[in-house]
Amino acid sequence: MTNILDTIHDADRFAFVKGGSAAKSERVVARSGMRVEDVRRRGRGAGINPSGRFEPMSRHVFDDGWQTLDELPPFKTEVTSETPRTIITRNDSPDLPFDRSINPYRGCEHGCVYCFARPTHSYMGLSAGLDFESKLFAKQDAAKLLRKELANPNYKAKSMALGTNTDPYQPIEKTWRVTRSILEVLEETNHPVGIVTKSALVTRDIDILSRMAEKGLARVAISVTSLDRRLSRAMEPRAATPSLRLDTIRQLSEAGIPVSVMLAPLAPALNDHEMERILDAAHANGARDAGYILLRLPHEVSGLFKEWLLRHYPDKYTHVLSVLRSMRGGKDYDAEFGTRLRGQGPYAWQLGRRFEIATKKLGMGQIRSGLRTDLFQPPEVAGQQLSLF
Repeated sequence: MTNILDTIHDADRFAFVKGGSAAKSERVVARSGMRVEDVRRRGRGAGINPSGRFEPMSRHVFDDGWQTLDELPPFKTEVTSETPRTIITRNDSPDLPFDRSINPYRGCEHGCVYCFARPTHSYMGLSAGLDFESKLFAKQDAAKLLRKELANPNYKAKSMALGTNTDPYQPIEKTWRVTRSILEVLEETNHPVGIVTKSALVTRDIDILSRMAEKGLARVAISVTSLDRRLSRAMEPRAATPSLRLDTIRQLSEAGIPVSVMLAPLAPALNDHEMERILDAAHANGARDAGYILLRLPHEVSGLFKEWLLRHYPDKYTHVLSVLRSMRGGKDYDAEFGTRLRGQGPYAWQLGRRFEIATKKLGMGQIRSGLRTDLFQPPEVAGQQLSLF
């Protein structure tokens, strides 16, 4: 049985091997019957919901011609409480400036079609497509688990990262407040924290973050993908608008919280031409540091992004993938450390030089010093034996 990734691969073969157009590629995908109806996925990023790659069977929706009157319901956001045994995730990646992180949620309602975290939903027996942005998991006991782990006598404080996998301030945070509870524990223990988000909801917690920032314990990075509202809405349907993100940078900066801007991801021929404009706008609103990450298409994300590209920008399909593959060794994605975040080759080199020149001109790079760790005080846990001294 053919799955969506095979179908998209066939579309590439039409466009690249046989010299066909992106329009032909789009017809190949359309004939597969894999797309979910517009009315069912309104406000969502992915257009398909393929079975997870670990599932023994795959399901395919198609019109059998019987014109049944039964209509499938729209994809609604469903949140399930998750009860993990630990909350701090460790990593030893040489590409990352942190070795520990917390993800309050699994899945993300923002619906960013390019999100590299989408394949993680396959471990839950769900799809990396529409399931990822509609079937969410909240770690309701995160603060309790964090308090327990920080109280471990062997724990050594280093900067904690929030927002490394899914956004800690996605819409459901308004109700569940898991991120807020985590910050309360980190403030109580004087534990350093760095946050990455594309949501204006982070301003709700300015009270905590500003107090921590005064002690050198907090910083925030706001992800700005594009200043083009149409492109931003298509790529990130439920995330804050570009103007609202810039205003969020301003509010954080005025509150004394060190704030940087993340250009993530840079997609060739889609938003990479906006690099200098985004940096200028972010700097004007108070951002004093910046970073960027090249578009990443691991596992199922490749098929999801290609379907999205054919749906929104069919005339750019061939060019976008051609340039991207020139930076990925001829593949959709290269997971090698050292190159997975920035790519390689002439075009990747050009992006790097443009970024260096623009940030140097603006004087960005002023908050690279590390957060303080010497103020950390382990929390007291109920039932824990007190120290004699």
